[in-house]
Amino acid sequence: MPSNFLVSQKHGAILLYSIPTTKKDILIVSSRTQPYVFGYQSLLLSKGYSNATELVTRNANLDLARRLTNITKFIVIDPAYGYNAISAAPYSVISQHYVLFADRRNIDDVQAFLQTRNPTEVILFGQLDRQVKDALASFNPETINEGDRFSNNLVMVDRYRQLKDAKQVVLTNGEFIESGIMSGSDPVVFIGKANVPQKVSDYIKKSDIEVGILIGNELIGTATFVRRQLGISVFVKFAQGARTPKGAIAQVEDLDRFPMPSYDLNLEITSMAYNRATRSLEVTYHNTVNLALFFKSTITINGQGTPIITGDADPLFLDKGEYKTVVYSQDTDGNPLDLRGENLTADLFTIYGEGPNSLENALQAQLRISFIEVKDDTTINITSLYYDKTAQAFFVTIGNTGEVDAYVQPEMVDLMINEEPVTAAADGTTLINAGGKAAIKIPVAMADADFAANPMVKVRAYYGEREIALIKTTEKSFAFEFGGGYGRYILYAVVLVVVLLILFFLGTKKKCKHCGHKNPRGRKTCEKCGRKL
Repeated sequence: MPSNFLVSQKHGAILLYSIPTTKKDILIVSSRTQPYVFGYQSLLLSKGYSNATELVTRNANLDLARRLTNITKFIVIDPAYGYNAISAAPYSVISQHYVLFADRRNIDDVQAFLQTRNPTEVILFGQLDRQVKDALASFNPETINEGDRFSNNLVMVDRYRQLKDAKQVVLTNGEFIESGIMSGSDPVVFIGKANVPQKVSDYIKKSDIEVGILIGNELIGTATFVRRQLGISVFVKFAQGARTPKGAIAQVEDLDRFPMPSYDLNLEITSMAYNRATRSLEVTYHNTVNLALFFKSTITINGQGTPIITGDADPLFLDKGEYKTVVYSQDTDGNPLDLRGENLTADLFTIYGEGPNSLENALQAQLRISFIEVKDDTTINITSLYYDKTAQAFFVTIGNTGEVDAYVQPEMVDLMINEEPVTAAADGTTLINAGGKAAIKIPVAMADADFAANPMVKVRAYYGEREIALIKTTEKSFAFEFGGGYGRYILYAVVLVVVLLILFFLGTKKKCKHCGHKNPRGRKTCEKCGRKL
């Protein structure tokens, strides 16, 4: 159905200028707990709208689903990831699916609703709580989860274009609702805030898409890249005619957009130095927010004749609030990085995001390269790894095999948790004295289903003499095994059973039926009367 979005309290009266009073069957959907305008139906009736009804609800998603009595196909998403709703919307319109929001808090209600519908198709889209997957398993659902929102989005674009040959797409980043996005007229393709992820770029290049409609002007820089580099026409829908024009010249106003939950990432460069002792460029990155991220840099070094280019071959993980020093020892041609002179600068372009395939943000900076000469003689050895089920954590034992103290920070790489790859790091660094060793905790919550999904696990350790410059890396794979508290509890249980058995045999006695004397349990005849026991 055609829809309009109420986006603020002041917007309540302005919105009505775009809806004719002759419009019939107007349905108002309002939040019971946080409405923008309380009693909006009364306002419409006072303005001459005769057929306005209002649904005041705590759960609009399910209440509206119950009104669509003929729908038997459903797409299930987690409401915490609002961008998945944007991806699913156009396809759901033309394929006659209804999008249900489900998480651990409301899954019982969603399950009960689906049981009343006997659905013909259920699609689990994107990341979902384990409880949701378990509860909906009886409906034989199809799962679509490629690991990040951009890859998932392209799956939905493909499905849309299989049903409708669309040469035009909507370009957005999934952080707001707008009527054009939700109409189903065109599929929605996600582009990043400051960068087009490589997977999206490749998809557009290989497709026959000709036109992109950018919603909003915040992504104009990224859309310009799409137009120049990917070869499609781009039009920008950034405003609408004012519904209450004043003066001789008609004004414009912003689009009616409703914000979705979003996650703000931020990455900073704290230092860049060329280490003459190791002939390598050391760049220290700082994740300033409470969310883990992945990043990938391209660094162009100027001031030494022909520019020298180096960078990361693959995205690197940086945990929330942490620092990471990355060492670049070769240029892109594989030549040693031999820098000379005192007036060198570097143009740094770093893309980063919530996953290795969703690097949508960009950091650009021009930095002066400082020079240091610091040797790092640390050597370590990863000797063992186990999972403590009680502590909900891995414990990795690392030995310092060198002659100097070493700072170490290990991380678990690409664990499969709830059917998704997850990287997790230890909280901070650990100092291991020369010749010593330490068991370092890496918190990772895992369920029983995850243990079988990780027969082998890989641990990577960053280490070095300087706490804020862990310039060395080593990694090792281990077969998954339990230990620690979980293993101790098993041992305690076995010991307890043995002790109880010993106490039973040594601490209890056999009573003679003839004389009533109590004999040690191991005796076969009575000590007092000699009768057989």
